[in-house]
Amino acid sequence: MPDQQAPNDHVVPYVFELGGAKALHFSINEVQSRMLVDDPWALDLEYTRTMMGFLLFVPQPRRIAMIGLGGGSLAKFCHHHLPSAHIKVVEINPHVVDLRQVFHVPDDDERFSVILGDGAVMVQQEPDSCDVLLVDGFDPYGLPDELSSQHFYDGCRAMVSEGGLMVANLHRDHPGFDALVDRIRRSFDNAVLVVHTPDKDSTNCIVFAARDDTFGTCRPGVVRAPKGLGNKATNQLLASFSLVMAALMQHRRGAARDAAQEPSCDA
Repeated sequence: MPDQQAPNDHVVPYVFELGGAKALHFSINEVQSRMLVDDPWALDLEYTRTMMGFLLFVPQPRRIAMIGLGGGSLAKFCHHHLPSAHIKVVEINPHVVDLRQVFHVPDDDERFSVILGDGAVMVQQEPDSCDVLLVDGFDPYGLPDELSSQHFYDGCRAMVSEGGLMVANLHRDHPGFDALVDRIRRSFDNAVLVVHTPDKDSTNCIVFAARDDTFGTCRPGVVRAPKGLGNKATNQLLASFSLVMAALMQHRRGAARDAAQEPSCDA
């Protein structure tokens, strides 16, 4: 899965440290990733905690694939708190990969790897290869067309195994936001949850898309910690789990309402 672009074709990010946090930037106006210096494995940004809501539906994933490394927040969290999962991260920008040690991204080993390559190519070449696919691949100009086309989302569905999920980070102020969500709905047969993060300083919106009846595996009601997840990780994620659960309940109410409005075939 080689990247066809030379290193000089990619923007060089920089690291900015302030107030006990270290952030990855392409420009001063946009934070790509942020790490707490005293707790490198914590998820400091709300949208990353919301993306981990996949654990409500796939509590013990065996294979996790990620498009976009950034500062490695999600990769580190999964590596640290999901010890039975094999994790593969694909990042197209070699300068981002070069900063992995700055952000305490683990070295490659038998269950963790960071690959320099194109996520848009990967999803077309590796069907049924992961239980969870996390898509967070922004460049200095926003969301690339290659990671937001109908063809791409069709490939994401094919890459996710039976009972699995794709989780995508989008920005709700993107001029084509509604069209992007519609593409995901088409690719995943409308099995989609849209979760808006509550952070007033963020425009992130997390879209969960299920390969099959994955959402049906989650029982409504009180949010419970996924089996096997430690207390420290659970405490970080409970508020975000509640957000995802609320979106699930709204999704189910909408599905029930649509079913009730379908015309009867009785004579």
